Amino acid sequence: MLDTVSFRSKLLATLRAIQPVLAEPGVLVVGSLVPDLLEPAAAATLVVSQDVDIAVPVATHAAVSLRLREIRDLEPAKDEPSVWLPKRPDLIEVNFVGVDRDRPGETYVLEHGELPLLVFAHLSLLGAGEPVRVDGLAIPVPRPSGLVLEKLVTDRSGEKGDRDLLVVLALLLVSKPGDLDEIERGYVNLPPDLRYLARSNLTLLSLLEPRAGMPDPQPHRALVARLLERLEQVELER
Repeated sequence: MLDTVSFRSKLLATLRAIQPVLAEPGVLVVGSLVPDLLEPAAAATLVVSQDVDIAVPVATHAAVSLRLREIRDLEPAKDEPSVWLPKRPDLIEVNFVGVDRDRPGETYVLEHGELPLLVFAHLSLLGAGEPVRVDGLAIPVPRPSGLVLEKLVTDRSGEKGDRDLLVVLALLLVSKPGDLDEIERGYVNLPPDLRYLARSNLTLLSLLEPRAGMPDPQPHRALVARLLERLEQVELER
């Protein structure tokens, strides 16, 4: 596993290498690395990962595909062109995924010669936050509230599911009081089955044991419990 200094350096170097793509409107850095970027000075101490997830809006997919031609230090994997592999040892892998706000709740494959994408239904919950500005970079990130909800309503199991829930914890650790209010407002607009899944996953998060390279849930169980109580109160008031 990378130490924190090396990880931060690789993360920022990778984001610098794909700046042409990040400059396109609507593109967001999503997934497990967002909490690291939201820490002061993008400290990258919460979640250590070997890849970066980039959400590409279907509406601007053509423009993003053209921007990919400007990237020099990564290249598409031969068997999976939505995954870009580093040509240099100081970079990490980049995974491109799709988001379609005109078809929320629908997961499908967007076929394309240069950049085919798996469009994930619940990424439509993400809204753009303030860009993170660090080391001369402007990094587009989602609002923490949307990413928390996206993780909570995505039905995954096993180690991947546990790690996604620990990303939720990492997001809560860097969230502000207003972000928790936004989580509640977004939760209210979810259909009943997804509200149930969100509460179930928060309950599971409150029981998780530590994982290497992830925030330790044990000292923060009360934080998770408070959010769960808020959502349960919403259900009582409906």
